[in-house]
Amino acid sequence: MSTRRRGPAGAFVAGAVAAATIGGGLGLSSVPAAAHTRDHRPALGIENCTATACHFDLPPGTYDVRVRLGGEAASRTAIGGETRRTLLAETPAGAGQRVTRGFTVDVRTPEGEPTGPDGSPGLDLTLGGSAPALAGIRVTPAADRHTRQILLVGDSTACDQPGDPYSGWGQQLPQYLRKGLSVANHADSGESTVSYLGNPHLWDTVRSSIRPGDLVLIQLAHNDKTTGEAAYRANLETMVAGVRAEGGEPVLVTPVVRRWFNADGTLDNDTALLVNGLGVDHPAVVRSVASADGVPLIDLTAKTKALVESLGVEDSKALYLSDEKRDNTHTSEYGATRFAALVRDELVLGHLVPEGRVRKG
Repeated sequence: MSTRRRGPAGAFVAGAVAAATIGGGLGLSSVPAAAHTRDHRPALGIENCTATACHFDLPPGTYDVRVRLGGEAASRTAIGGETRRTLLAETPAGAGQRVTRGFTVDVRTPEGEPTGPDGSPGLDLTLGGSAPALAGIRVTPAADRHTRQILLVGDSTACDQPGDPYSGWGQQLPQYLRKGLSVANHADSGESTVSYLGNPHLWDTVRSSIRPGDLVLIQLAHNDKTTGEAAYRANLETMVAGVRAEGGEPVLVTPVVRRWFNADGTLDNDTALLVNGLGVDHPAVVRSVASADGVPLIDLTAKTKALVESLGVEDSKALYLSDEKRDNTHTSEYGATRFAALVRDELVLGHLVPEGRVRKG
């Protein structure tokens, strides 16, 4: 199960700049992507933004971004970044109003899926929404002592999908996090527990990226179609031990369901609930390992099952790519966003992330 369509994806500056209705009709010209200040450090303000995007010539790392939104007219602004990540959901501001928001973003190479292309260097942001308006922006390196990473280990249902209409829930999770929490999405299309552990660009990279106190969410099952129960359990235990050895906190995540209904409108079948051809009940094994090893569990199988069943056969199609691609495994942007909200809620309920560090909208 793989969708490998590879591809890229200071202080506030005075004065308002609207991305769509710029200053009530004033034009905003493009600036060189590598604009620098007088002391030759990269410029970290709005001088690196055009009407639709911002580019900051920065090395890999973790950065805090603070934006001021709004213009002369009422506006609604969303911000994306890197490979189609949603960093800030559409945010309203009244006419003449300024709204300040902050978030923390992971900048790395490759910028999207770990086995994909490098993408463009530096930090790239996109300005969207129904009436976008950017009044100011500041980008600063995040201080390690104030920043915690959420690293994701997973497959195509969680990854930073490079092409529309696909989207992984990990791609949508950043919009729910405030400054001080970043998402480093190392999920990769087509991976099983076997292939993820066996690829040094995947598991070894994750381990080397863990800082003490970081969360590492592990959701692998969809592609373990020929993995026996003992091997699957051992692979999960290896990942748990590896995260702990680096000072991180592992969190096991059961896989999102496939949209495969029974005649009675339930999802109680092997295809939907990720029981492979060998009879291995993947969610049950994940739950068992979490219980035996004292690992926090996010039962995303149960949560997505309840959501999909509550919507029913027809309305649940919008969560997946049922109509667009006849695909009842991979999610649309809407579906990935709904699933990411479930993960956010479980992070808070499990006391893994303070409630004050998440956005509810």
